[in-house]
This record gives sequence, structure tokens and C-alpha cells, in this order.
Amino acid sequence: MRNTRVKTKIIGTALACAGLLTATACGGSDSGGSADGPVTVTVMTWESAETNAAIKKALEGFKDDNITVTMVDTPSGGYGDKLASLTQAKKLPDLFWCGNDTEQQYTSQGLLVDWSKRITDGEGDFKADKFVGSAIENWKTADGQMGGLPSLMNTYGVWYNADAFKAAGLAEPKTGWTWDDMYSAAGQLANKGGAKYGLVADQLTSLDGPFTMSMYSVSAGGAPFTDNVNHPTKAEADDKFTEGVTKLVDSIKSGAVAPPGYDASNVQALFSAGKVPMMFGGQWLAAGFQTDKPKIKYGFVPFPQVTTPATLFDSVGICTPQYTANEDATYKVLEYINTKVWDAVLPASPVAPPAYTPAQESYYNALTKAGQTTVVDTVKADLAAEKTVGVRFTTQWASQVGDLTTAMYQPILTGKKPVSDLPAYVGKINDLIKQAG
Repeated sequence: MRNTRVKTKIIGTALACAGLLTATACGGSDSGGSADGPVTVTVMTWESAETNAAIKKALEGFKDDNITVTMVDTPSGGYGDKLASLTQAKKLPDLFWCGNDTEQQYTSQGLLVDWSKRITDGEGDFKADKFVGSAIENWKTADGQMGGLPSLMNTYGVWYNADAFKAAGLAEPKTGWTWDDMYSAAGQLANKGGAKYGLVADQLTSLDGPFTMSMYSVSAGGAPFTDNVNHPTKAEADDKFTEGVTKLVDSIKSGAVAPPGYDASNVQALFSAGKVPMMFGGQWLAAGFQTDKPKIKYGFVPFPQVTTPATLFDSVGICTPQYTANEDATYKVLEYINTKVWDAVLPASPVAPPAYTPAQESYYNALTKAGQTTVVDTVKADLAAEKTVGVRFTTQWASQVGDLTTAMYQPILTGKKPVSDLPAYVGKINDLIKQAG
């Protein structure tokens, strides 16, 4: 479910329009019939083959004599490329999995159906107030449009090796632990039991690192890195943000935390093997651990705090092209997916909590049954957190911020540039914001 984060995590990016369905069948404009006759609604996901099979089976429960639901085949790999080609060809399926950034950009270009009035004014319980509030707000464009609806949430925290903590004589982390607690534990766990670093926190050291660091500053009563990831008017690195960066720099310098550039591609496997005592990550890892069964005892805890809880908000969703053949039929299937399909899919593969809150129980029940109670507790704590920050800019010029982060922010983390360079880095981002208008 980060759009880049999300795609890779929750389910992986993969999909192409192939198999039994032809390219024509992928197109919303050609896939249905007239508004008054039988309609075929096509659905495209980036899920694994196993999850797609579960979704397909669940969709068989959708009953409407005038609507046929068809899954677009989704072989692994290249979802982003396929999405781009279908967009260019105007052959997007009626419902396709999309990240928040895609939804924002496509909606601003007039490519998607605006569901804002239906989800606000519609009948029944399928209403905006039944969704996680931060997800609904983040799926609105500056003028209030919603080119899709959030479907699944990503929540984040710290996965920890309970066995390593016990061996080091440390108490297991609990909700409310502090950033100082985390860095202290990382220092004591580094270079023990085959582990080089005590903490691998890719979200703090990668291109999204400044946004993740916002959790420190807002938890301490300071300002977030940016006032809005979708429609930013400014970036900021106040005293609290700078304090957080300084502590991270010190922890990287001491060897407690893995530095920028650390290859985190196999960090989950290393964690499972007991070679990484702590790692930042999302709730989606629970599904994999449930299958792979790490030999270590592990747990999942909310991010540390300074004075008040703060966390990241992130969700993926389902979008509809502006040229869908029948909006009413498509919306009926969209509602069915959000309200019914997850009950059938998540018990077997509990990757994420639904954004539609009445559908969350099956997710929690599956994790509880599997003994993953720390995941349940952390996900619930994250979804209830009042202070949340976005994971990255969703703007079309976001990649330019990434270039600045590579050139200016990451060298600060490694000590190649001083922390006092933060204002210059933020100033460059504010220049981009002004140029974008």
C-alpha cells in the first residue's frame, strides 16, 4: 500500500493486462455497455497472484443482474509501466489500484471520476465518516475532489527482536518509549549476535527521511517538515526538527544506526535471521512473517515519541478513469470491494487494515488468531494517533526534492556536511514550492 512505499510493501507492484483479458477489456470506455444495458466493470490490482485469486473469489459474491465484474489478469512486475501505458492509451480499467500520489496527480489533470459528492452525500453507511479521517483528507485535492477512495492503510513502527533485547538485558520497547530510548537500545545491540547495526531505519535515512523526521519535531511540539504533502506552501526545519536530526547524526556516527546508502533490500531476511535487532517498517510485514515464521521472538511497537505520540499516515486506494462506461455500476463495485471483499481476503493474507473502519475487524481477528497481538496494538495506536505526518510530497516535482535530499540532506546525516546546512536545504525546497506556484 508507499505509493512507492505502498506499492512495494503491501503488495508489490505488478500487473499487466494480459491472460484471458485483452487490452480492449482493460479499457473502461470499451469494457461495459450502455448506461441502460448490461455493464462489465473491470478491476485491476497490483496484488500477488494469491491475493488476486482471493479477491476474484470474493468478487463472485457481488450480485447484480446488470453488472458483471471482471478481474484484469495481473502477472508480476511492471505495474507502474502498465499503468502509464494504459493511461496514455485511455484504456484504464474501471477500477484500478492507485497510490495517493497517482490519485492526486491524475485528479488534478482531470483524468479521474470525482467521487467526493457520492462519498459525502450518498445513502447508507458507505460514507466518508466511516473511513479513517486522515486517509479521506489526504485523498482530497486542493479543490476538494476525490479521484478515488482510500482502500487500505499503511501504518508504521519499529519491528524488534525480543530475543536480542533479552540477551542484552534490555526491556522490550513499549508504546510511549522515547527516541532516546531507541537510540540507546540500538547502541547496546550493535555489533552483537552477528548484527552490525542496532537499528536499520531506512525511512529515516532514505529520500523520505526528512518527512519521517517530522514525527520527532511534531511530537516535541515543533513544526512538521512541510505543512502539506499534497499542496505544500512551505518546508521547515525548526529547532525541534534540527534537534531530531542531530540525534540521528550522532547515532549514525556511533554505529548504532545504519547510515544512508545501507542496502536495506534484504533487511527483512536479516531481521528474521536475527542479524538486525530493530528495523523501521510497516504492518504489512506481519503477513510475510506469518508465512515464513522467523525463528526469533519478535514484536512491533509504535514509533518512539518525545512528548506526544506521532506517526506517519499513508494509504492506497482505488481510482476510476473519467471515461468509465457507467459510473453508477462502477461505484457499486467499488463499494462492494471496500465493504465486503476485505472480509474474505484479509484473514488469509492480513497485509493491512481497511480504510473503511467497519471492515477492519476481520483484519484484527486474523492477526490475533495468529498471535500477532503487538501488531494489532500498534496498528490501532497508529490509526488513533492525533498527530500524523505525510510520508513524502505527492507533487509532480517531488523527484526534484529527492535530488536535493541526495545532494544536501543525506550528506548531513553521514557527517559530510554540518547540521547547520539544514536551512540551505530547506531553502532550496521552498524555492521549488514557489516556482510551482
